[in-house]
Amino acid sequence: MNFFYVLLLVSVSVYSAHAQTLVECLGYDANAKLLIINNDDAGMCYSSNQGTILGMENGLLSSATIMFTCDWSPAMVKYALENPKKSFGVHLTLTSEWKGYKWGSVAPSSEVSSLLDENGKLWAGVRDVYKHAKPEEAYLEGKAQIQKALDYGLDITHIDSHMGTFQLHPKYLEKYIQLAVDFNLPLRMASQSTHERFKMGDLRNICEKKGLIFPDFLVYEELENYNSTDVESFWVNIINNLSVGVTELYLHASTESDELKAITNSWKKRAEELNAFTSSEAVRNALKQNNVHIISYRELRDLQRNTINNKN
Repeated sequence: MNFFYVLLLVSVSVYSAHAQTLVECLGYDANAKLLIINNDDAGMCYSSNQGTILGMENGLLSSATIMFTCDWSPAMVKYALENPKKSFGVHLTLTSEWKGYKWGSVAPSSEVSSLLDENGKLWAGVRDVYKHAKPEEAYLEGKAQIQKALDYGLDITHIDSHMGTFQLHPKYLEKYIQLAVDFNLPLRMASQSTHERFKMGDLRNICEKKGLIFPDFLVYEELENYNSTDVESFWVNIINNLSVGVTELYLHASTESDELKAITNSWKKRAEELNAFTSSEAVRNALKQNNVHIISYRELRDLQRNTINNKN
């Protein structure tokens, strides 16, 4: 076999690998529809923990992300450690948005003082963070939250951003991506159409070149018209219109309780999300009729790490 023929074979092989879609890399047909159903805010309170557990045990939740700034996170970690096959990530948190329930940083306050208000708690809103905080200290806090999860012994599968704080500002987005690279983790990423709307059309390509893997689509802009009166029908419609590829949708599924009602006025939507993704026949039928395969972030994490190891 001459040199030029070998070179041609190598070139074709490399091209084929790059031409593969994410669903094909995950072992599915090119026309497959894969769905990650992630529950945000695990560890925020007892009700969010119970919602996560019920949704994973009896429902359709395939992944969850834990808020390590909150006092209920150790209880969620306990469940995660007892169920190592479940997919748990870190819900990177830079805000403490509720009026009567607050939390501070994981990193020492002296190292991340710009992230904290006059009471030593994280800023209430995303705009407050951008106004007062330093992106470098946000990185330190994110790193501390991920390291806390690792110190517990958690096999972390991914990261995402509470209230989108790490994703809605270029300087914070840079730190978010750096955290994913530093810990070799997949990350929540907005759809290409969303990035183009916000003039960040090259972002996904930039992340791919860094070896990061993320879903093809994120249900995000669709949430602008989402309210507690039509939770089930909203998600059935989303499922009926899923594109070929890997999509992530995120929930805040929680059990209804006086605790949850005292914390947030979004309690009704959170409780109905739990119902929709545990008890709703309409949601299950939509998934079946559209031949949707539910996966978790673990598959993406393993693919990312295996790909990087093979390159090395």
